[in-house]
Amino acid sequence: MRPRALVFDLYGEYFRYTGGAAKLGTLTELMEVFGIESATVRVVMARLRKEGWFDSTKSGREVSYLLNEKSWRLLDDGRARIFERHFDDWDRTWTQALVDEEGLGREQRKRIETALNWYGFGEYGSATWFSPHDREKQLREMLSGEDELRIQFLRSQTSGLTNDRSIADRCWDLAELGGEYQAFIEEFQPRLAGFRRGLGGRQALVERMKLIQNYRRYPFRDPDLPDALLPPGWRGRAAHEVFTECHDELRTSAEAFVLEASGDAPAAKP
Repeated sequence: MRPRALVFDLYGEYFRYTGGAAKLGTLTELMEVFGIESATVRVVMARLRKEGWFDSTKSGREVSYLLNEKSWRLLDDGRARIFERHFDDWDRTWTQALVDEEGLGREQRKRIETALNWYGFGEYGSATWFSPHDREKQLREMLSGEDELRIQFLRSQTSGLTNDRSIADRCWDLAELGGEYQAFIEEFQPRLAGFRRGLGGRQALVERMKLIQNYRRYPFRDPDLPDALLPPGWRGRAAHEVFTECHDELRTSAEAFVLEASGDAPAAKP
């Protein structure tokens, strides 16, 4: 597991619910469970603080790292994309993002495309992106300055569902994504029985982090399309149900282990 990603997962799953702070010693102990050495943890946290993702405080020799506005927003947005699904009726209105590419530099283009992908927009063609959801506000908040000025938003409707489906097929490779969802189901559904029987805290934490890191790559490629635009036999929702059930079954033991490492709970079964 990548150390940076694991740090955000630990904060997103645990420390955000206990005030948003964690001692460096606690982080080191938890990261060692995944084979990450203490020196690496110190370097990673120092870099994340320098990049503006965390604030820090010091009490004696103990350093604590705290979520700030930037990291809170990232975790909130990420959690919404992973856990929330929108199954409401669609009024067939698209949000269309038009990117002004004239004189657009490579780094600026990358920032804009990353933001569009983060919020589920699919690229229809050069400079034109679509989403069935109105996420203009969130996208503008993620971008800033000149990046934001490079995008114009339109609300549009086509002449019918046939054209809507054509847009969806062009913007997203749903066949490939559906196959990957099925592979996720086949990997994790058989594990549910063992999760229900219960795991020790250390193993539950490892399994929960593996589950999250396996699953989260899908929602950021999945535009959460309404039923009318989904292909027959779509497996995305079944995969989401497997994910949430596994996630819930592992919760109690994993949380107890993290609380023990934080010194906030009595010793849990290893």
